[in-house]
Amino acid sequence: MPSRSSARLAALTVAAVCSAATAAQMVVLPTPAHADSVRVHDIQGTTRISPFAGQKVTDVAGIVTATRAYGSSKGFWLQDPTPDDNPATSEGVFVFTSSAPKVAAGDAVTVTGTVSEYVPGGTSSGNQSVTEITKPTVTTVSTGNAVPAPVVVDEDAVPDAYAPAGDSAATGSINGLALDPSAYALDYYESLEGMNVQVADARVVTATDPYSELWVTVKPWEHRSRRGGTVYGSYDAQNTGRLQIQSLGATADFPKADVGDTLRGTTTGPLDFNQFGGYTLVASRLGTLESGGLERETTQKQSGRELAVATYNVENLDPSDATFEKHASAIVHNLQSPDIVSLEEIQDNNGAKDDGTVDADRTVTKLIDAIAAAGGPTYDWRSINPVNDQDGGEPGGNIRQVFLFNPERVSFTDRAGGDSTTAVGVTKVQGKARLTVSPGRIDPANAAWSNSRKPLAGEFVFRGRTVFVIANHLNSKGGDQGLTSQYQPPVRSSEIQRHAQATAVNAFVEDILSVQKNAEVVALGDMNDFEFSGTTKILEGDGALWSAIKSLPKSERYTYDYQGNQQVLDQILVSPAIRRGCDIEYDSVHVNSEFHDQISDHDPQVLRFRP
Repeated sequence: MPSRSSARLAALTVAAVCSAATAAQMVVLPTPAHADSVRVHDIQGTTRISPFAGQKVTDVAGIVTATRAYGSSKGFWLQDPTPDDNPATSEGVFVFTSSAPKVAAGDAVTVTGTVSEYVPGGTSSGNQSVTEITKPTVTTVSTGNAVPAPVVVDEDAVPDAYAPAGDSAATGSINGLALDPSAYALDYYESLEGMNVQVADARVVTATDPYSELWVTVKPWEHRSRRGGTVYGSYDAQNTGRLQIQSLGATADFPKADVGDTLRGTTTGPLDFNQFGGYTLVASRLGTLESGGLERETTQKQSGRELAVATYNVENLDPSDATFEKHASAIVHNLQSPDIVSLEEIQDNNGAKDDGTVDADRTVTKLIDAIAAAGGPTYDWRSINPVNDQDGGEPGGNIRQVFLFNPERVSFTDRAGGDSTTAVGVTKVQGKARLTVSPGRIDPANAAWSNSRKPLAGEFVFRGRTVFVIANHLNSKGGDQGLTSQYQPPVRSSEIQRHAQATAVNAFVEDILSVQKNAEVVALGDMNDFEFSGTTKILEGDGALWSAIKSLPKSERYTYDYQGNQQVLDQILVSPAIRRGCDIEYDSVHVNSEFHDQISDHDPQVLRFRP
């Protein structure tokens, strides 16, 4: 079953890891007295790094629990059926054969080879390593043996604390720390690395993705969302019950699950670790999918006096896509045709073809026509073309933000002069704030926007009231270390640029409010950060803005579902004049993130208020 998570970049011994000069991995390794008579639990040891790493071991005995004959990480899992009495030492290990293994589950074998520490994604990823036996010579002793009974992973077994604090003397790494599987979830999972494990009646908390992977929780009530997922509510609430599920079977047979479904019965297989989520149960036996009946949400229709403003990341939309009708249906029926829609990830007219094209009129017009055909209004639109290949995203795609607006309900104030390199400013006219150009881009020469989308600002008028709208798509989280990183807490390197961007947006809003204290300002879009994050705090500043998703109960605050954590990336922030109106209605409209057949990985957001 080909999968991105089986991609093998390199098998690295501790010696190779150390040569990469990461102090966290330069642990002092004891030399074993009898390297020719070790057991699996000796190889695994009581830390994340094997005491035998880089050394040859001879005639390591065990039972084959499962084989992997696909992808670039071919091999089998070996487990000792007679464990020691130390809960910190795993009794399983992966044997990397590089070609289809010639053993089967139930074979009793001995293995001679070299112990290696393989870091999925490479050392620069910050990931933990997988202890393996490489370059093996395998001898089959007998066949048809019982596979060691799986360890039951459930809410009672997994600790509530997520991970120990990393060793400050090792740049925050937990690699050299003694495992404490009774205290920390990551230590518990590591103590089972390579072993046969089992979950039962597990609820799905991230839908099946295109790589035939899904996530379940073994803790049914851990930060449960109203619709069956698991909410990520703070940096200290990583949700310890999450576990990724893959299968050793055919891709075509993998269940197409949505959030809230259940893998009924038992799901059993070895516990692996990969670069796309960390600890993963690679199932030799999958539970039976039971539907939870989840349906896509529909928001309320705005009243005649309410202005409905929405943000929707349409995920690299270009004219060649087959999703226009579905996006149009979502906007018309699920979002109830908002008056203003900020679209993120609109690509140019030929998508990822990198030939200098920057116009996106074909892309936008195709969506507008589809919306009208679905029974919605005939939207008008405004945007500014980026400089070719300067705004990040898919190379050649030239993604940008676009305003759609219903001209029967709102008008756009056009003010000439805005282009890709001209900064929009704020002036005072008859005691009111107004933009120097509309539409305009905020401070496009600022280094904060390097290889990233520049915010689009515009003036709208609804029932005689001016509303300033700022469409955003901030720097992505790409490059951040994962929650299962060997560094705890993980480094969020992408925040540096995102914080600088948030500072620029906040400063622009402050410029508006310094001219007109009661100005109604909406800053919305894919902020690529959580409602509790430093980015959001900077956007909000000293009260210039407030993230309106915080008006929802915590169990409903999510717009995206990633590795079993439902989280906020898309936000609508409002100025004090709007918040003080006390008539705000906010809705995160769940039409994508919880479903295996999503047309975007983001859920659109809608705000209704009376200007």
